[in-house]
Amino acid sequence: MERIVSRRDLAFLLYEWLAVEGLTQRPRYAAHARETFEAALDTAEQIATDLFAPHARKSDLNEPHFDGDKVHLIPEIRQALDAFVGAGLMAAEQGEEFGGMQLPVAVAKALSAYFKGANVATASYALLTIGNANLLLAHGSPAQIDAFVRPQLEGRFFGTMCLSEPQAGSSLSDVATRAEFEQDSPLGPQYRLSGNKMWISAGEHELSENIVHLVLAKIPGPDGKPVPGTKGISLFAVSKYLVSVAGSGSGSRVAVGERNDIALAGLNHKMGYRGTTNCLLNFGEGRFSPGGRTGAIGYLVGQPGRGLAAMFHMMNEARIGVGLGAAMLGYTAYLHALDYARSRPQGRPIGSGGKDPAQPQVPIIQHADVKRMLLAQKAYAEGALALNLYCARLIDEERTAESEAERAEATLLLDILTPVAKSWPSQWCLEGNTLAIQVHGGYGYTRDYPVEQFYRDNRLNSIHEGTHGIQALDLLGRKVVMNDGAAFKLLGSRVDATIRRASQARHPDTQRWAAMLGDRVRRVARTTQRVWAAGDAAKTLANATPYLEAFGHVVLAWIWLEQSLAASAHYQRSEGDFYHGKWQACRYFFLYELPKVDSMLDLVESLDTTTLDMEDAWF
Repeated sequence: MERIVSRRDLAFLLYEWLAVEGLTQRPRYAAHARETFEAALDTAEQIATDLFAPHARKSDLNEPHFDGDKVHLIPEIRQALDAFVGAGLMAAEQGEEFGGMQLPVAVAKALSAYFKGANVATASYALLTIGNANLLLAHGSPAQIDAFVRPQLEGRFFGTMCLSEPQAGSSLSDVATRAEFEQDSPLGPQYRLSGNKMWISAGEHELSENIVHLVLAKIPGPDGKPVPGTKGISLFAVSKYLVSVAGSGSGSRVAVGERNDIALAGLNHKMGYRGTTNCLLNFGEGRFSPGGRTGAIGYLVGQPGRGLAAMFHMMNEARIGVGLGAAMLGYTAYLHALDYARSRPQGRPIGSGGKDPAQPQVPIIQHADVKRMLLAQKAYAEGALALNLYCARLIDEERTAESEAERAEATLLLDILTPVAKSWPSQWCLEGNTLAIQVHGGYGYTRDYPVEQFYRDNRLNSIHEGTHGIQALDLLGRKVVMNDGAAFKLLGSRVDATIRRASQARHPDTQRWAAMLGDRVRRVARTTQRVWAAGDAAKTLANATPYLEAFGHVVLAWIWLEQSLAASAHYQRSEGDFYHGKWQACRYFFLYELPKVDSMLDLVESLDTTTLDMEDAWF
């Protein structure tokens, strides 16, 4: 039995719902066909199954440790990543000019799903590197691309993002790392950085020749003081070892030189993702003296003062990546729980013979409450995976759609769906992990079964890349009202189109679900208008989190209605069990989950001030 993700479900999402084969009609993907997509998926499945999944437990039990000089990891991490790089997966979605496979993003993210489900900690090293490279491709100079991107896509260098600081956390306007201009260089304006960065995943290791850090720092103003607020933040490429570049473009050769002034101050010890180093890094503390001076050498990426805007390129990609990771931790836990429920005999059916000890016990999957827990997990995991692949498909539209209007619409939809794609799986697939433990009973909270580790790993995701509350403020405080509500209206029109299709379906249940979703869509619109009409931003945003949760449930109901319609359109009797599973999960979501929206929106719409009125001394 599959334990990471259902290959049949991936095929359904990619080909029967998202129609990725149609992308091969576009010039960028013309060299591909379903056969090449399947070959890439085969490769990902094999490497994830053979090399990533087997050491997930070992890396959890044997955390990285620092001996004062180097960080030590179990050797299986390096072996798995070498196979990932060797298969060309670091450049799966990149163009041929970078030695890439030039796969659609939707397919590339399906490949990523295997690795996140198999071993999210080991996968983080590679997937952070891919995000780092993508940012530099969008905002770096040609020389910076040669120096840092090409070696990352080749797997020689790995990458990170360095935002948070011990005193700042998520409040990036309070970043204190300084960048002092030193000189112009072939890699752009060269600065010396000093400061501390906290919670840096993959910040130090010996897995690669070099580590490229993308660092947010402030350039002092004319008075020698950092410019206050986020407008003073700039972005720098700061590598563990300095580099030199000969040639340019595909013929460039990058050599690693002396150690930069970056020092590991310590490792954080986490409840999950334990195989990923999580670091406090000191920049410019003087342990190393590149060029005979203290200060970490970094190169300005983009324009001064525009660092946060550039970093959001990687942050938004990482937010969707966190959502995909959360979805996959929920998905693999669901498959493990399903396998356990089918094989674990306990109890007898309710009925006249149910208390007869002479009758054999039945597998627990035959009990209604166990089916409830499995259905919930299926609805959460398959829905979350579908949402994240839909977002990946929007990136394909953003990059390759024929008209500028289509590309602009894809960007708007991505903007409004990103906080949902990050936060909804992080909350509800974690609930799925809880249910997976529950299905296992007492065995679930022991280390004899992996479901407790899936829970611990997934618990980090509602904090990674902007907490749940930050995503809520982003959605209600910015995304639904930006450009006079353009993204909100566009998403509403897409959902309405699905509702119209479903209302004309043959099956009365589908028609009923369409009506139920339509009621909640109108309710979300009305609530959004009312809270913003209050004229008091503090009141409007006080209950942004229940608004996000209600909004997310409405989005996932839409995703499930879309899957139900796709199942009806592609139904084959020979695979009836698969399609009936889709319909039943949709039914579960509409009857058990969607009604939760009502109480959430009641609270939001009331502009209740309970949290605002609470005072510190009353706790």
